[in-house]
Amino acid sequence: MAKRFPLHPKHPERICWGCDKYCPVDSLNCGNGSGRTLHPAEMLGDDWYTYGDWGLDVPESKETVDS
Repeated sequence: MAKRFPLHPKHPERICWGCDKYCPVDSLNCGNGSGRTLHPAEMLGDDWYTYGDWGLDVPESKETVDS
């Protein structure tokens, strides 16, 4: 089972979001390129999950999950 993907992590800049490992930015393990993958909130804003089909189970109320 994959980890739940956080909608609003406290410090998304500290983690690579490129796979289910969620590695710290100073020790990327998956080899998914040489740089960190941004969290969608960093690119699209806090309401990023309301647009498109991300395949997330989001309840009606705004859910916050910390990494």
